[in-house]
Amino acid sequence: MRIQTFDTTLRDGTQGEAVSFSVEDKILITRKLDELGIDYIEGGWPGSNPRDKDFFERARGLKLTHAKLTAFGSTRFAKNPVEEDRNVQLLVEAGTPVISIFGKSWDFHVAKALGITEDENLAIISDTVSYLKAHGKEVVYDAEHFFDGYIRNPAFALRTLEAAKKAGADVLCLCDTNGGTLPDQLGKIVAEIRARFDGTLGIHTHNDSDVAVANAIAAIDNGATHVQGCLNGYGERCGNSNLASIIANLELKRGHTTIGPEKLQELSAACRYIAELANLPLRNDQPYVGKSAFAHKGGIHVSAVLKDSATYEHISPDLVGNRQRVLVSDLSGQSNVVYRLRQHGLADTLSPEARRDLLARVKDLEHDGYDLETADGTFELFVHEALHPDVHFFDVEDWQVSIKSGHATADVKVKAKGSIHTATATGHGPVHALDVALRNCISELYPSIGEVHLIDYKVRVLDTKKGTDAKVRVLVEWSDHQKSWSTVGVSDDVIEASWNALVDALRLELMRLQ
Repeated sequence: MRIQTFDTTLRDGTQGEAVSFSVEDKILITRKLDELGIDYIEGGWPGSNPRDKDFFERARGLKLTHAKLTAFGSTRFAKNPVEEDRNVQLLVEAGTPVISIFGKSWDFHVAKALGITEDENLAIISDTVSYLKAHGKEVVYDAEHFFDGYIRNPAFALRTLEAAKKAGADVLCLCDTNGGTLPDQLGKIVAEIRARFDGTLGIHTHNDSDVAVANAIAAIDNGATHVQGCLNGYGERCGNSNLASIIANLELKRGHTTIGPEKLQELSAACRYIAELANLPLRNDQPYVGKSAFAHKGGIHVSAVLKDSATYEHISPDLVGNRQRVLVSDLSGQSNVVYRLRQHGLADTLSPEARRDLLARVKDLEHDGYDLETADGTFELFVHEALHPDVHFFDVEDWQVSIKSGHATADVKVKAKGSIHTATATGHGPVHALDVALRNCISELYPSIGEVHLIDYKVRVLDTKKGTDAKVRVLVEWSDHQKSWSTVGVSDDVIEASWNALVDALRLELMRLQ
């Protein structure tokens, strides 16, 4: 069955505590969601803030190939005739083909929040939907707090849907606004509504009970054909239902069509793209699209995965644009090492004894605080060192760094090709000064290191109880314009940890080129 997808990342998602998008961000995300094949993109509430109003003005020039841009707002204020209601007028002026409006379905909210009668609330819903339909708009009616309202006063909740339906609403979307309904009850209610109303029935769930995705699936199992949510599950409080997980479940587990199998392969990339613009890390453990969704660490697991990935993977990761990863850590077995060797094209290079020695080295370093799950470059260097124990492009004889009046100066001495090379350099900080000095020592001997540059730098304190005496782990990401990799250093001195990661990055690049 074809299920309509409605993404509200740019509206409901921005109500999340740490989520903020500029107008330019929202334009870029709109394009990405359109490319992904999302049917409706809710861009914001033009009557609520200048940023959303500006977005809709700029969005008039967008050439969307699939999605329908949607403006969001409320039904008219009780005191206003609909044609004089400023918020409703701004919705029309937004120029979108679709408008999504919410109205009250719970008698408790009608009495407490609005302070009006039930009949007045029904008139508000009817007037607003009719007015928008008269202006040629496709109307999605969001029945706010529907499940809470239906459980407590089903007769009134049904009357609100009837008012919207008779006025011409194209979609009746049932909202679990407080996120407190569980799947069995929600599914039963949706089935009851489906039996009473024809046309498109939608579902909008929140994750306050950690079942938003399950609730959305339950609704579709019981007759809903329109689903709302946010990629990555952004949103107020505990977030909206994660539309990425819903799409993958519907396509791969229920046999429905949403964005289609080809677009599904772009799902992980789209989630990462939006996370970057939100300046929030994509959760590693996010189902389907997270970095750890198909990661294997335990040796027994890895041994089985090497024989058949279905032993510990519920789908093939490439279906959603993700990839399988095998981690090397103190929990690893030899199967983990074999897998990583295959990744680097070195599967047949190390003897069983050398593999055991490599695994022992990994476990010892992990015990000391190293993290080789993310430092793929450091692990690769260890492999090359195991293969070529006598190869030393350069050995560090001495290094030191001083900081005075905000300026860092580094002195480095290395032994390379039988000679001692020294250099002094200044930098914007101690790590930069050391980087420049080391390159000055060896760049004439090894010009290729000029291609290696730092692109990310992270520091983590490993034992916070020790305060400033704590050991730290520095993870540095590098690139040579062809590929990127990470190296790691651990020390109770952050500069020394950074230095170790720097030296390993340059050694690895030279090892690769031999």
